[in-house]
Amino acid sequence: MDVERLRQDLVFTETLRGQTLTFHSAWGLFSPRAVDEGTRLLLDHVEVSADDDCLDLGCGYGAIGLTLARLAPRGRTFLVDRDFVAVEYARRNAERNAIANCEVLLSDGFSHVPPGQRFSVVASNLPAKAGNEAYTILFTDAHARLVAGGRCYVVTLSAVRRFIERSFRELFGNYEKVKQGRTHTVSLAVREP
Repeated sequence: MDVERLRQDLVFTETLRGQTLTFHSAWGLFSPRAVDEGTRLLLDHVEVSADDDCLDLGCGYGAIGLTLARLAPRGRTFLVDRDFVAVEYARRNAERNAIANCEVLLSDGFSHVPPGQRFSVVASNLPAKAGNEAYTILFTDAHARLVAGGRCYVVTLSAVRRFIERSFRELFGNYEKVKQGRTHTVSLAVREP
């Protein structure tokens, strides 16, 4: 086995919401060779305006956040992940794709997001193994950081959809199943004024 070849970056180009982006990735990061089905489903259905401030929660190498930054050129997009390798790849992918209206931070959820920063859109491809307790923390923090009318979009394996619905209804007072695909569901909650 050629280990040196395995250490080299994986490089691929994707078109997401009309935005062509080149990504460098590495083994050990989520979906390292191509943008996964759940991320693509989320991006196909997230509503974002040109001046929205956005947050990609658990950004990996940056597929969601960099797409949001391109779709919201007059806003600021934050990409956060608790994996320092993912953060480094997302940061370099932002540079490679000449996306300057974003900031990439090493952060466990919202822990290192500037305290006063509020968002119009929070989006995440939630890892199935994170667990309900971690989801509850993330949803509570997202609700606190959204502006009135701000939108929280998550994509999960469809098996988790009912928990997401209950959590969103409890925390936000609302829930919408935006799209159910073959294996994933995009869910939305809105922070009411």
